[in-house]
Amino acid sequence: MPSSTCSALLEKGDPTAPGGVSLVGERAGARLVVRRAGRLLRRLAWSGHWRLWVGGGLTRRMVVASGLLALVIGTAFAVLLVSVADLRAQERLTARSQQVLVSANQLERLVVDLETGVRGYVITGKGQFLQPWLAARAALPGVSRNLEALTAGSVQERRAQVLTRAAASYVRDYAVPLVETARRDAPAARTVAVTEKGKRRVDAMRTEFDRLIATERALSAARQERSNRAATRAVAAAAGGLAGSVLLVVGFAAYLSRAIVRPVLGAAAMAGRLAGGDLAARMPATGVGEIGALERSFNTMASSLQESQAELAASRARIVAAADQSRRRIERDLHDGIQQRLVSLGLELRAVQAGVPADLARLRGELDQLAGELGDAVEELRELSRGIHPAILSEGGLGPALKALARRSAVPVELDVPGRQRLPEPVEVAAYYVVSEALANAAKHAHASAVRVELRTVDRRLRLSVRDDGVGGAEMGTGSGLIGLADRVQALGGTITVDSPAGQGTCLLVDLPVDAGSRGRLPEAAVPAPGSAES
Repeated sequence: MPSSTCSALLEKGDPTAPGGVSLVGERAGARLVVRRAGRLLRRLAWSGHWRLWVGGGLTRRMVVASGLLALVIGTAFAVLLVSVADLRAQERLTARSQQVLVSANQLERLVVDLETGVRGYVITGKGQFLQPWLAARAALPGVSRNLEALTAGSVQERRAQVLTRAAASYVRDYAVPLVETARRDAPAARTVAVTEKGKRRVDAMRTEFDRLIATERALSAARQERSNRAATRAVAAAAGGLAGSVLLVVGFAAYLSRAIVRPVLGAAAMAGRLAGGDLAARMPATGVGEIGALERSFNTMASSLQESQAELAASRARIVAAADQSRRRIERDLHDGIQQRLVSLGLELRAVQAGVPADLARLRGELDQLAGELGDAVEELRELSRGIHPAILSEGGLGPALKALARRSAVPVELDVPGRQRLPEPVEVAAYYVVSEALANAAKHAHASAVRVELRTVDRRLRLSVRDDGVGGAEMGTGSGLIGLADRVQALGGTITVDSPAGQGTCLLVDLPVDAGSRGRLPEAAVPAPGSAES
C-alpha cells in the first residue's frame, strides 16, 4: 500500500485500526470544544454584546477578562489533550507495527526453512535436512496465529490471513506429500515440475511478505509523521497557550493599573490636596464604571466644600464689614454728638469763667478746674472714638492713619509705607487694626525698643510686615487680639502668620488680596443710617 494511502487512512482516523475508535472519540470531543470556543469568540467579536460587556462596570469587565483567560487556557489544553491522545495512539500503533514486522519476518524465515529442508532432503535423501523442516513445521501454526492476531482489525488483516493460509497450504499440500514421495521414490520427487511448483509457491508467498512488510513500514512511517505533527502541535499549543495567557495577564494587569490603580492613586493625591485646604482640586472624570462614579462623587464633594467655603468666607466678610460699619457709625455719633456737646459746654464754661468778678477768685479757680477736667474728658472721648474707628483712616487713607498710629505709639516706629495710595476700605481697616494690635503687643508684652512696619502692594496683593526686637514667644492661639486679627484677615481671603522665636523678637506677616474689598463691602441698604433706631 502506498505511503500516501496509509497517511490518508491515518488522517481519517482509520476506525478499523487498533485503538482507532477511542482516538477518533477523543479528538472529536476536543475539537468540538475548540470549535465552540472559536464560534463564541467570533460571536462576541461581531455582536453588540461584546461592547455591552466591555462597556459595563469593573465587575463585569473582570468577569469577561477572567472568562477570556479561562477560554484561552482551556482551548490550549484541549489542543494539548488531542495531541497527547494522538501521540499515545501512534505509539501504540507504532509498537504494534514493529510486532507485525517481527512476526512477518519470523513467518517468512519459517517458510524459507521449510523450503530449504524439503529441497535438501529431496536432493540428498539425508534425514538431517528434515530437522529444520520439522522445527519450522512445528512453529508455523503459532507464528501464523500471532500474525493474524496482530493484524486483526487493520488494513493488513486480509493479507496476513492470505499469507498464513498460503504457508499452511504449502506445508499441507506440497511439502508433506513431497517428503512422503521422496521417501518412497526419490527420483520421482526430483522432477523439474515438482521443484518448480514449490518454487512458485514460495516466490508467491515472498512477494506477499514483501508487500505486507512494505505496507506496514509505510504505515509505520506515516504514523511516525503523524506523531511528529502531534508533538509539534502539542508544543505549539502549549507555547501558544502560555504566550496567550501571559499576554492576557499582562494586558489585564495593565488595564487594572490604568483603570483602577492610577485613578485610585490620583484620588488619594487629590484627597490629600483637599485635606490640605486646596478645595479647587478636581479629578478628571474619565474613568469607567465604579471608578468613574468615584471620580464624579469626589468632584461633587470638592465642589460642595468649595461652595461652602466661599459662602462661609462671604458670611465672615459680611460680619466684619457690618462690625466696621457699626464702629464707624458709633465713632461718627460720638464725634458729632457727645463730643461736640462737651466742646460746647467747655466753651460756655470758659465764657462763664471769664464773666466771674475778680473778687470771686475761688469760684474762678473752681470753674477753671472744671473746664480743664471737661477738656480732659473730651480728649479721652476723642481717643476712645479713634480706637473704635479712626476718622483719619476714612478721610486720609491707610498711610496717614498708620503715621498717626506711629506717633501715638509708646515704642519708636519706623514706617515704610507708600504715599497716599488708597485701597478698598475693608483692606485698609484690616491692615490698620493689625498694625495697631502689633504695636500694642510690642509695648505691653514684647517690651520692644523699636518696631518696623513695611507695606507693599504686589500683584494685586497687599503684603504687610510688622517686626519688633522684643522678647518673642508670641503664639497665634494665645490671646484674643491675634485670634480676632486672624479672623478678620481670613474673612477677606488673606493669611496671617506669626514668627516669634523666644528672645529673637516677633515678625507678623499679613497677605491680603486687594480685590477682597469687594467681598467685605455691605450693600448700601444693609448699612444703618446715622441716628437710626439701631444707633
